[in-house]
Amino acid sequence: MNWWRRLLLLPAITLLVAASTPVLVPDVSQRKVDIIYSFTGAELLLFGAILYPGGRIPSQDADIVVVLRGPSEALTVREKQKLGGLIWVNAASARFMSAPGYYAIASSRPLNKLVNERTAAIYELGVENLQLSPASGEQPDAQRRFERGLIDLRARSHLYAEAPGSVEITDGVLYRARLFIPARVPVGTYVAETFLVQNGKILAVASRDVQINKSGFERFVAESAKHYPMLYGLSAVLLSLLLGWSAAVLFRRI
Repeated sequence: MNWWRRLLLLPAITLLVAASTPVLVPDVSQRKVDIIYSFTGAELLLFGAILYPGGRIPSQDADIVVVLRGPSEALTVREKQKLGGLIWVNAASARFMSAPGYYAIASSRPLNKLVNERTAAIYELGVENLQLSPASGEQPDAQRRFERGLIDLRARSHLYAEAPGSVEITDGVLYRARLFIPARVPVGTYVAETFLVQNGKILAVASRDVQINKSGFERFVAESAKHYPMLYGLSAVLLSLLLGWSAAVLFRRI
């Protein structure tokens, strides 16, 4: 067959492959979450549908994994050490270049029953598979210790969470999952990803963006600290002095 005939057949082959692949149609309950002074957290609903070729649902049900991931940041994790049995001081430390500020994952079944370790590592499914990009040059054992420490700290703050078995699938087509966003969540652009899994393989992936931003007075304070750090610092010091002086005058009169 001539090369030009093969070239003409490529679009037809592509269409056939696409027609045999399931498609995910995901969505989220809120595309934008505003953080105000009274914000105590929010619950985000991730839902959608699985579209199968020809509308035929396979006899073997597929599984769903949803991930909500916040913006990554560089940070340093420090290890505390007790000095003289009295006070705690900073000892060793490790630096990470791309630790997500928030990471939550939910699945229709436990991850170890859905995919193997290699697939989970490739798609970063599960907090233990996050690519944190260590940059401190620590020994492997020490690096793993710091990674576990970082994950534990963020899990206790509800910034890292896993919810196996919490994704509901209806009639093999519709799915839904709820993920909690804590009050002290970092702001920025979040990515809600949905994975369709069957027989240990990722069949389809789809994503939606979610914006989490501060609004009102909180936004004003955050923007001021970011764009005018010196003025913000001076204002904070003056405000503290003013409040201290006002309290002293008040208690003197009492």
